[in-house]
Amino acid sequence: MQLDPRTAASLSKLRTISHVLDNAIALPGTRYRVGLDPVLGLLPGGGDMIGAILSIYMVWESAQLGVPPATVTKMVSNLVLDAALGSFPVVGDFFDATWKANSKNLSLLEAHLNAPNVEKKANPAFVLLLLSGFLMLAIALAALTGVIIALVWNALFQ
Repeated sequence: MQLDPRTAASLSKLRTISHVLDNAIALPGTRYRVGLDPVLGLLPGGGDMIGAILSIYMVWESAQLGVPPATVTKMVSNLVLDAALGSFPVVGDFFDATWKANSKNLSLLEAHLNAPNVEKKANPAFVLLLLSGFLMLAIALAALTGVIIALVWNALFQ
């Protein structure tokens, strides 16, 4: 399918972000790749927020490219699962390395662009509501992670 220049440029940018977050680093001796998302997740709270903001941008841009509400909902659901399970220290980073929510969302966008539905484009207010809810969840999970780490630290070293 031939894409207009704006769509092609946006898709290229989203592919780059997805690759950096989910597949940029080859694990030596394997065919498996990880991205910066699980590496950022090693930074308690803040690292996960950086990944969440880039993921939110990907969903917003996908909505601007015309994905329908059901697809936006699937994309945000991928992010919620990634944020919820990825917020657990250490175990969550392994989950982040395998779940690859951004790659899943890029695939959803590409499927839409290759076979656009006749469904209406997602309403920007609907997208903002979903993404705002996700951002609040990500902030709450980051805060909860900080509290848990502080409690464990105090229990072990005081």
